Amino acid sequence: MLLIHAADGVLNLTLNRPHKRNALDSATIAELTAALEQAELDASVRVVAIRGAGPDFCAGADLDELLASADHTPEENERGAARLGAVYTAIRRLPRPVVAVVQGRALAGGAGLATACDLVVAGSSSQFGYPEIQRGFVPAMVMTMLRRVAGEKRAFELVATGRTVTAAEALDLGLISLVEPDTGLETTAKALLGKLAGSSASAMALIKRLFYEQEGRSFEEGIALGARVNALARAHPDFRAAIAAFLKR
Repeated sequence: MLLIHAADGVLNLTLNRPHKRNALDSATIAELTAALEQAELDASVRVVAIRGAGPDFCAGADLDELLASADHTPEENERGAARLGAVYTAIRRLPRPVVAVVQGRALAGGAGLATACDLVVAGSSSQFGYPEIQRGFVPAMVMTMLRRVAGEKRAFELVATGRTVTAAEALDLGLISLVEPDTGLETTAKALLGKLAGSSASAMALIKRLFYEQEGRSFEEGIALGARVNALARAHPDFRAAIAAFLKR
């Protein structure tokens, strides 16, 4: 189940299965996909926050569904996996920043969900890990993102051992953006979300698009793409208004 609440430009999507440590079942994945699609269509949404109800962010895939999938055909399982993959892709394509606010444990698919977000704010006692190998499984889709943020050697060590890391180490590995004491997590998250929501929507959309489209391009291609985006930004009314306001100071 997913709780949805919007206020002041912030769309909060809360995984609400605390009795299952917010494990991702088919229904929750479908609701996440629909909410992200709606966020793209709703101009009042300036930033999306993904949270978990209760003590943990998300423990990964629902184990009951995962066990049942052993009897499915490879084609059925690929379609099932692709539905979660579509959530990761939707986060990347959404022209608004998506922030994971993590408390407690973010493991397996839950760590993958956090990794897929543009920013991750975590409490100091939170933990992250990709323990699929310990269950005879593979963090297959997560590796696409993980090796980009942590680098090959560190990413391979994480998925090959399945070990859990602290928030401090996750920060060092590049898995998360900010670590705050647990008692200050909500205050910091609220301030960050408010700052993002108050930014130019057009500039933010261009920043996110350019940031991810730079991947795989040569230096020259990246500069050329940046020049095109620079020109687009200058033509937008947000730019004119911001420059005019700055000059009046």
